[in-house]
Amino acid sequence: MTLRQSMLLCPITITAAACSGGNDDPRGVDRGETLLSVSATGEADVRPDEARFEAGVQNWAGNAKAASEETQEDIAEIVAALRELGIADDDIQTSAVNVQRIDYGDRRGQFQAYNTLSVRVRDVEQAGAAVAAVTAVGANIVSGPQLGIADAEAAANAAYANAYRNAERRAEAYAEAADMEVARVLYIRDAGGSQGSRYLGGAMATAMDAAAYAPPPVAPPPPPPSAGPRPEQASPVSIMPGQTTSSVSVQVDFALREK
Repeated sequence: MTLRQSMLLCPITITAAACSGGNDDPRGVDRGETLLSVSATGEADVRPDEARFEAGVQNWAGNAKAASEETQEDIAEIVAALRELGIADDDIQTSAVNVQRIDYGDRRGQFQAYNTLSVRVRDVEQAGAAVAAVTAVGANIVSGPQLGIADAEAAANAAYANAYRNAERRAEAYAEAADMEVARVLYIRDAGGSQGSRYLGGAMATAMDAAAYAPPPVAPPPPPPSAGPRPEQASPVSIMPGQTTSSVSVQVDFALREK
């Protein structure tokens, strides 16, 4: 795992505590302390180690039974090809099954049947061979592969650790410039971020912020594409894993005191 640290300074707030005795400030600062609020970002780069893709078939026939049976036979061949590559049954899941009458176009009066599978390839180097294998045995619906990280949480946590360390260093720099020192941490808020195309939700400062920072709605999956001619031969697809960056933000409040 290669970690890359970065730091972004957002508006910094420095506020002196109330002069009255005791700890009556709702922000947690004591008498003689100064509140310093820091926002920082952190990143971690990780090589994707798995892939997911959709594979399936669609067929047409004069009746629903014939269309369905032909599709099931084709799916059985696809599953067999995946098993030959060592892909476990637990990593092959039916994602869509449908049989319907066509009432428009050149195929009006026929029946269309389609069946698609979601496939998880736990060795990213094998993803290209898996896609080639399913198309070679007749898959005419293929989407992907999408590269991913098996332990995505560990990668995100590495980025959060970097973000917090960046916040600490920034606080120490401000304290030194003000001839003060960091006394303690008062507040830490996970502000979320992203991991490649994956949204990482953070804790909201208030309930009203939730609507403003909510992730965009996920669009429903598109219908299966029209099937083209079945390939007689398929070559392995070249897969370049590259790096996936986890980039997150945190907000940390520190209590500063005079040296």
